[in-house]
Amino acid sequence: METPDFFELEAPPAGAPDYARAAPAGGLWAAGERVTWIAGLVLALSSFMDWYAGSGVGVKLAVIGWHSGVLGKLVFFIGLAVVAVVALHELGFELPPSIPESLLVLALGALAAIFVLIRVISIPDAVLPADGRGIGIWIALVAALGVIAGGLLQAAEEL
Repeated sequence: METPDFFELEAPPAGAPDYARAAPAGGLWAAGERVTWIAGLVLALSSFMDWYAGSGVGVKLAVIGWHSGVLGKLVFFIGLAVVAVVALHELGFELPPSIPESLLVLALGALAAIFVLIRVISIPDAVLPADGRGIGIWIALVAALGVIAGGLLQAAEEL
C-alpha cells in the first residue's frame, strides 16, 4: 500500500486557464470564524465574571457584569448573537448578500466594545461600594476587540 504524497499538487481540469486555479485560504486568514466564535463565547461568559471589586470593613465585594446594569446584560446577548451568527453559518444558513457576515460581526464587536468602555469609564451608582475594576471587565474588553479582529479576518477571507 502506498502512502499518499501530500506535497504533490493536483493538476487543474483540462482546458482551464491558469488563473482559474485559486489557492484555498489557509493559516491565519482562514481563522476568521474560529477567532469570532471563541471571542463571542468569551464575551458572553465575561458578563458572569467580576467587573467591579472593592473592600469595606472586613468585607470584600465583587460585582459581576450581569449585575452592573443593562449594559452588562447587553454585552452577554451580543456575545450570544456573535456565536449564533457563526453557528448558523456553519449550519448552512446564509445572510442576504446585502448584509455580509463580516460586517455584522464587526458591528456587534464595535457595539460590545463601546458598551464595555462605558462601563470601564463610569462605575454605576448601584455598585458604588466597589472602588475598582475587576479582571472580568478587562476580559470583556479584550473579547470585544477579539470579535472585531475576527470580523476583520472574515472580511479578508471574503476578498
